[in-house]
Amino acid sequence: MLLEVTDMVRLGKVSRALGQHGERVAVQYLESLGFEILERNWRCSHGELDIVAYEQAEHALVFVEVKTRSGMGFGSPLESITYAKARKLYQLAMLWQRERKRRARTVRVDGVGILLGQDEPQITHIRGIAA
Repeated sequence: MLLEVTDMVRLGKVSRALGQHGERVAVQYLESLGFEILERNWRCSHGELDIVAYEQAEHALVFVEVKTRSGMGFGSPLESITYAKARKLYQLAMLWQRERKRRARTVRVDGVGILLGQDEPQITHIRGIAA
C-alpha cells in the first residue's frame, strides 16, 4: 500500500516528536552524570549537533549525537552512526568551537542511544566515537 502525502507528513511529525523526546531523555541522563548542557540543536549550513555539553570531571567538550528508536526493527539506535557520520560530527564540533570561541583540554564525540517502548527508556552511552 502506498502512503499518501498526508500520511508521510504525519509520520514525519511522529518521527520528529520521537527524536525530540529522546533528546530530552538524553539531556536528563547526561545531567545526572554531571554534564553541563551548553547547547541543544546547534545548526549551521553543514549540519546539526544534537547536544553540546561540558564534562567537568574530564575537562572535556562533548558533542553528543542522540539516536532514538521505538523498537529494534531497524537495529539498535547507535548502529545508525556510521564512520562518515562520526567524521561529520567531529567537523561540526570544530565549527562550533570556532563560532563560540570555546576550547577545552579534550574534545569528544559521544553517542547516546535511546530505546523506548518499555516502562523506562533503555539508554546506551558510547564515549568517544572514533572517526
